[in-house]
Amino acid sequence: MPAWTRREMFGFSALAALASTLRFETVARAAAAKAAKATYVDNIYTRMFGVRPVIGAFEPLSRYGNSFMAPEVIDAMREAQEFFVDMEELNRAAGARIAAIMKAEAAMVTSCSYGAMMLGAAAILTGTDREKVDALPHVTWPKRECLMQKAHRVAYDRAFRAAGMTIVEVETREQMQNAITDRTAMIGVVARVERDPQPAVMQADELVALGRKAGVPVLVDAAGELPPLSRLTRYTEMGADLVNFSGGKNICGPSSSGILAGRKDLIEAALLHASPNANIGRGQKVNREEIVGLVVALEQYVKMDQDAMLTKWSKRSRYIIDQLRGVPGLTPEYRPTSQGYANAVLIWDKKVIPISERDAADKLRNGDPRIVFTSSKLASEDVAHPTLVPGSLKDGEEVMVAKRLKQFFLTEAARPSTQV
Repeated sequence: MPAWTRREMFGFSALAALASTLRFETVARAAAAKAAKATYVDNIYTRMFGVRPVIGAFEPLSRYGNSFMAPEVIDAMREAQEFFVDMEELNRAAGARIAAIMKAEAAMVTSCSYGAMMLGAAAILTGTDREKVDALPHVTWPKRECLMQKAHRVAYDRAFRAAGMTIVEVETREQMQNAITDRTAMIGVVARVERDPQPAVMQADELVALGRKAGVPVLVDAAGELPPLSRLTRYTEMGADLVNFSGGKNICGPSSSGILAGRKDLIEAALLHASPNANIGRGQKVNREEIVGLVVALEQYVKMDQDAMLTKWSKRSRYIIDQLRGVPGLTPEYRPTSQGYANAVLIWDKKVIPISERDAADKLRNGDPRIVFTSSKLASEDVAHPTLVPGSLKDGEEVMVAKRLKQFFLTEAARPSTQV
């Protein structure tokens, strides 16, 4: 038998190591899937209320409880609730710690990103004028308009209206530049438009520059824009006056928490509106353990190995796609995102699988296990396709998802064809 060359030996060792790694991953995935299935059947929601949980193949959504908190966050919250504390002192101390991480002048913890948007708009409307603070949401002074490009309008900009703002909507870049008047109090920006940039849509940096030139504060809604980690400081570094993030999404803090960061004078004004003061933000209080939990979660998030996390997410998507290959009429697509990971997008031939995207989503949400996903549509596409986002899946749930999807689409493909 001829002796192996050095190159052949190295090649064999590499293949053996790869095979060993793949075997380990397969065994680990199977064990995690078994554990996930067991807890899905027997958990506090089913025992106490008869409510079946859903498997979340989506970006963290408030409708389903946002994200998971780490044990360290829960432990910190448990300890925090054992003591009373002056809430104003805690608000300022926690805000200073968050501001240092975000490289902002100041910050504060709010009741989710919606609460941050409302308090930010309120702060811009009133400054620290106590009479104006007391007047909200009934604005009697002229400078009360929030200028927004139509592409930046989302349901959550209702928070600006809740503060007392009147939203002025325009469509084009030229209209946006010409719409600023002495009644313009703020420019509203939704960072999400950066995910699928369009030439006609003004991006955050352009709108921040416009606000700077006109002397109008700019508030950037970046509620769910993490990852990548760089976005945590991106908007304040580009000069946005205020930016908000959700604490309950990928930061993995309490679902009811959020962050408002930016100019020191505006954060001071926002604190006047917030609990424990009896002003417009009183009903959106954040308790001591939630504040502590958010700060601990944020500190953990910035120390996390982001590359390893994103690679793990993408592997889940790849696994689901690989398991679905070969289903007649189904084209699972591995689609990288601007956030550093890949989703699994499901596209199918309606002649082979005669079901609409909406009906498929409904059946899977109400099936067993209950699978919930989002939909996505690129500018070049006509249809919003079911999109499995891997970040909210627990280890092993990708196995449950892939198995259920394969069964579902094979069953649907076997049904008599009807007009969809």
